[in-house]
Amino acid sequence: MRYAQLVVGPAGSGKSTYCSTMVKHASDSNRILEVVNLDPAAEHFDYEPLVDIRELIHLDDAMEDEDLHFGPNGGLVFCMETLLENCEWLEEQLGDVDDDYILFDCPGQIELYTHLSVIKKLVNTLEKWNFRICVVFMIDSQFMVDGAKFLSGTMAALSVMVNLELPHVNILTKMDLLSKSARKQLDHYLDPDPHILLSDMRNVQSRWHEKYRKLTEAIGDVIENFSLVRFYPLNIKDEESIENILITIDNIIQYGEDADVKVRDFDEPDEDDGNGDD
Repeated sequence: MRYAQLVVGPAGSGKSTYCSTMVKHASDSNRILEVVNLDPAAEHFDYEPLVDIRELIHLDDAMEDEDLHFGPNGGLVFCMETLLENCEWLEEQLGDVDDDYILFDCPGQIELYTHLSVIKKLVNTLEKWNFRICVVFMIDSQFMVDGAKFLSGTMAALSVMVNLELPHVNILTKMDLLSKSARKQLDHYLDPDPHILLSDMRNVQSRWHEKYRKLTEAIGDVIENFSLVRFYPLNIKDEESIENILITIDNIIQYGEDADVKVRDFDEPDEDDGNGDD
């Protein structure tokens, strides 16, 4: 069995920082985590990738082609489709090592995960290669500190869950950058309690909130009644926070449960020793 985290989320959510942080934390714990860069527009990151999609195709290749004339968004989709058409290349680059653990650092284009099928097809391919996968959806905690934005982020996470149909962990990144007041406000949402969310939104003087109040309440009821979305806070400066996230994901993908039980061999005692019989 092989293990993987599919690290997804909007641009600026901290996916690459998360990957480099997990690699360092695992190394300090005598574990090996590899990272595959699947972002053809990436400029730099703080890890050495096992595989880099830019060696196959770069976003600039799609945007500067005289026949294609893609913009940034269309170019990203084209690059991911090109990767799918060259699965043999990716398979060869990944190798075939049992018990390897790989983080796939994906592009920051949210529609790739919410309604397009290209990432879903990639997931199906990885599963054929014996990967057990958990989706790690990341969103910047700084954009989730009021009721409306938290509800919007929750719906985005839910869209990714429905589209990819995989075990799923939602992570609030950059918790170390929040002020004390913002962190206290966010703590009310982490459960989450839609009643608190709706209460905060009712206090906002806005025609939008008043006009669509019933829609907002219906969305809140869906979140509450089905308990579909939960967020885990991540502070990359706190080793315990990092370890808690990794343990949660390891449990979801059952990492290490297929390992052979280690048994120490003992010498059988000599029946003649210590008998005292002549």
